[in-house]
Amino acid sequence: MRVHIYTGSLRLVNKSGVGQAANHQHAALQSAGVEVVSCWKPRADAVHINTVLPCSVLAALRARARGEKVVWYGHSTELDFRHSFVGSDVLAPLFRRWLCFCYNLADLVVTPTPYSAEILRSYGLHPPVKVLSNGVDTQFFAPSPARRAAFRQRYAIADADKVVISVGHFMQRKGILDFLALARKFPQVQFLWFGYTDPLLVPRHIRRAMQKAPANVRFPGFLTQAQLRDAYCGADAFLFCSHEETEGIVVLEALACGTPTLVRDIPVYRGWLQDGVNVHKAADTAALGCKLAALLQNRLPDTVEAGRKTALQRDLTVIGSELVKLYAL
Repeated sequence: MRVHIYTGSLRLVNKSGVGQAANHQHAALQSAGVEVVSCWKPRADAVHINTVLPCSVLAALRARARGEKVVWYGHSTELDFRHSFVGSDVLAPLFRRWLCFCYNLADLVVTPTPYSAEILRSYGLHPPVKVLSNGVDTQFFAPSPARRAAFRQRYAIADADKVVISVGHFMQRKGILDFLALARKFPQVQFLWFGYTDPLLVPRHIRRAMQKAPANVRFPGFLTQAQLRDAYCGADAFLFCSHEETEGIVVLEALACGTPTLVRDIPVYRGWLQDGVNVHKAADTAALGCKLAALLQNRLPDTVEAGRKTALQRDLTVIGSELVKLYAL
């Protein structure tokens, strides 16, 4: 079997979860013995499309004309487009119509959680919508005392100091305002937000909030996968305040690294993340603050082992095997 992962627009999203998901597809398929290509020759059995840009539409039309199966990954919904980039709230209804146009060009839509599948099915899409996690490389993302030490040395953090991290674009949807609010409540704790967004795409109120961030907050920028792995291993907590997700690859990475993880209690996590079992959850910013205080003081149940098990269930080798099965649909 040969699968073509369309890369024509991936360079534009290589610092996002969509770009990482495409990398995961490549590794997962190779683990299942599938030949993976990124060009149109020779002919492939299926073409994966991960973005919803105009060139992706052209790629889908080209694949269909060649008799190749189009597998479109449903990473986006109208809900997770809102409260993101400049103008996103105004454009959200049009974005939903565009999503439907794109996804309806597919033979199969794959989306990572039952929650996102429910949303996409509510759009009345013509192709079947199937659920398959984006997965995580649990051999690469794994607990390591040595990586913890490397991270703390790089950022001049004493071993006894408490460190809370988050990862993502500078978006209101990702919870960056909540992250800053919580940092103010814990001045003795160091807060680091990893990621990068072009300033032209960041709404003004987010830029201003970041400029007024308290002294215990740092924005080191975009990290390589190896550097990000060190950060997970070196943190005392991974705090993910996101208001809307289709899965959250960074959550899987944190769990794989054995990082105690605290997330906002939103619908996407229902059924696979359980409060006090493999993660900790809280409904709003105030509750997140209470849970974070208890987590840093070791007053909450230990979720590390169960969190790692959750990641292992979504290892790329598992995803590769499941993906091959989907091609038969």
